[in-house]
Amino acid sequence: MSILNTTFAGLSLRNPIIISSSGLTDTAEKVQKLEFHGAGAVVLKSIFEEQILMQSGDIVSYDYPEADDYLKTYVRSHALSEYVKLIQECKSLCKIPIIASINCFSKGEWSEFAKTMQDAGADAIELNIMSIETQKEYRYGTMEQRYIDILSTVKKRVSIPVIVKLASNLSNPIALINQLHANGAGGVVLFNRFYQADINIKTLEYTTADVFSNGSELSNGLRWAAIASGELPKQDFAISGGVNSGAAIIKSILAGAAAVELCSVIYKKGNDEIDKMIADTSSWMDSKGYENIGQFKGLMNLKADENANPFERTQFMKYFSSK
Repeated sequence: MSILNTTFAGLSLRNPIIISSSGLTDTAEKVQKLEFHGAGAVVLKSIFEEQILMQSGDIVSYDYPEADDYLKTYVRSHALSEYVKLIQECKSLCKIPIIASINCFSKGEWSEFAKTMQDAGADAIELNIMSIETQKEYRYGTMEQRYIDILSTVKKRVSIPVIVKLASNLSNPIALINQLHANGAGGVVLFNRFYQADINIKTLEYTTADVFSNGSELSNGLRWAAIASGELPKQDFAISGGVNSGAAIIKSILAGAAAVELCSVIYKKGNDEIDKMIADTSSWMDSKGYENIGQFKGLMNLKADENANPFERTQFMKYFSSK
């Protein structure tokens, strides 16, 4: 009988499936159902920097600085108190790790927020740092430094694991991950998903494209997990995006990931899909004679072939030379 236990960012998981931050994890009752169906951990729905700034900015000024500051502080405190309540309710109902999530793009006050989340009982904190750089005067490396600054600021205030979820628009994820590891990142998630924009040609308006990921998106995560886990074997990785089956979980672990984050497949097929993915992963392990995750984790990463890197130029040449 195969054992699916794994460790990610210092957290002991009964299996590699982490339900990512989404509407699926915005109430304790939903999280409890996810646990019942086998989820190894959950990332709670994010508290968003933009949302707090927007709500604070909507406050009517009374021309009294003290009053304005008080009201804006109240808005922030209220948003945080609601989140603290969610953490506490989840911890009271569930035994699986509960990961708080901060979606941000600047240092802000997140170190204090993170400390409050830790005190509320969160088992870890995921920093979902996402932005698109479009300034003409942009200095290369500024975005990468922002990741490091936010992480180091939060790490000074908390002792629980801090996970960083990376954007996919980095020129060299390996160099950044190396710096994040040096600054105490417990785990790195590859990758977060940008808002999918589309254009309605009838109304000439921007609209939303498909909000759900699909299996084709897994490839990018596999490539970088395979390279990163080979270059930085002491850092834990999770793959997010396109993980929609037991086969996708198996591929992710073979590439070097310790866990996966998913939600789109649950939106589409329901919580029962968690049970199915666990069963399919276990069945495959039994068929290959693997008793635990560690026996095949990273089996096909960068170091799988000392003479070639199958995730960079080699596969490119192999593909086109056969056409």
